[in-house]
Amino acid sequence: MKKIEMNGVVYELVRNDGNCFSKEDVLDKITDYFDDYDYIFGDYAYEKVRLKGYYESKNKKAKKINDIKYLDDYIKNYCSYGAKTFLLKKNQ
Repeated sequence: MKKIEMNGVVYELVRNDGNCFSKEDVLDKITDYFDDYDYIFGDYAYEKVRLKGYYESKNKKAKKINDIKYLDDYIKNYCSYGAKTFLLKKNQ
């Protein structure tokens, strides 16, 4: 898997549907808000990237809205059909 360093944090690109991941696009949107999350999910809508943070299911901060095991539900319900998506996992 590809390793990417952004803002002093190393991530692993674990999913890249549509070969859409762009480090430059993510760097334009990412803030320290995402530092706490175990994963960062991104999808493209209208040529713009949207980011959402997720936790491992075993993380005590995980709730249904940000538990990685519900990622497919989020994609189905909140992303455009056939949207290009990617998933970054923080290296611990």
